[in-house]
Amino acid sequence: MKRFSFSLQLLVGLAAGVALGFAARVWDVAWLAETLSRVGQIFVQLLKLAVPPLVFTAVLVSVANLRNVNGAARLATKTLMWFLITAAVSVTLAIGLGLLIAPGRGVTLDTGAAKAPDHAGTWLDFVTGILPTNVVTAFTEVNVLQIVFLGAVLGAAALAVGEKAEPLLALGRSVLELVQKALWWVIRLAPIGTAGLIGKAVATYGWDLLAPLAKFSAGVYIGCLLVLLAVYPTVLAVWGKVNPVQFFRNAWPAIELAFVSRSSVGTLPLTQRVTVERNGVDRDYASFAVPFGATTKMDGCASVYPALAAIFVAQVFGVPLGLGDYLLIAFVSVVGSAATAGLTGATVMLTLTLSTLGLPLEGVGLLLAIDPILDMMRTATNVAGQMVVPVVVARSEGRLDTAVFNAPPQSLDDAPATGRPRVPEPAAA
Repeated sequence: MKRFSFSLQLLVGLAAGVALGFAARVWDVAWLAETLSRVGQIFVQLLKLAVPPLVFTAVLVSVANLRNVNGAARLATKTLMWFLITAAVSVTLAIGLGLLIAPGRGVTLDTGAAKAPDHAGTWLDFVTGILPTNVVTAFTEVNVLQIVFLGAVLGAAALAVGEKAEPLLALGRSVLELVQKALWWVIRLAPIGTAGLIGKAVATYGWDLLAPLAKFSAGVYIGCLLVLLAVYPTVLAVWGKVNPVQFFRNAWPAIELAFVSRSSVGTLPLTQRVTVERNGVDRDYASFAVPFGATTKMDGCASVYPALAAIFVAQVFGVPLGLGDYLLIAFVSVVGSAATAGLTGATVMLTLTLSTLGLPLEGVGLLLAIDPILDMMRTATNVAGQMVVPVVVARSEGRLDTAVFNAPPQSLDDAPATGRPRVPEPAAA
């Protein structure tokens, strides 16, 4: 397998999954469809199993190391600022696209058969998604934002305590290296997991479900592609002063895995590795920005999708939207994305948007059938954004190793490096 690059292995797995899923669907091979489903499920479970200790120890150690990092507060502020800016641009593009294509106009659906979801997102989720009520639950439910919060608090306490906390930090560093080593064994299975995940999607859902909602589905894909191929390259080239094509070459394995796994959390280990080892972002900073972004930087799920879906639902149910409604959509998308932390991603974000606008929550039920197909593109967009912002911020702060960034993409066939990153170059003038 090492004769082929990791990216090529993922592409082979993707092609095999499509072929097997198509065969299972066309010839109704139940055992093949079930096998593909189980293989994909096991792979995602293995990834998620390693995420809690990885995130917790990475954040704990990184916060404690802030004594060696200059301008930590400035880094955090810039990261959040770029999260908000790119989210605002993404939702603005999505609203404009929605007004242009009118995804719900002329669509005839049985709205009486649609059911509201069991749980609707609320602004209370914004707070409860960050503050854990139970330490154990944060880990067992893989609530990444809560784990980041716990790691940051404990790391800050270690900073305050000083030398007395060194035994805990030494343990954290050891656990971090052990988890990274074990996690790489799981990531090496990604080509097989990819075949199972994409095969399940094709076998279970096929593409025929897109027909009644073709305009809306196309809108989601076009909106995400505009963010991927227009917004992010502009940000990288103008403010990051780096080559966008090189960025996507480096980032492709994580984007590809996000597309098939439909999980920012499940892709997090590979996202973090690519951000550091291929895009050259300082390891200490990346250990904050990437896990934080995995729960709050969701331009696909929290900006493009809810904006288009809200316009679609309003048009299907005959509810007119005014300028104030569109501004409210933008506000909810930019500020409310953290409410998705630890919950069901785009579904919660959509219910939060619809409930804030006073639109029928039954509209969510109309879109659930095609949600897995749309979620692939949404998640790929999310993960790309989670790597774009650290690159831009690191570049502005002199924490981007441009030699690593511009080099031919480093092979991901070997185990991840766990040592200290190179000394970053001075910030660009």
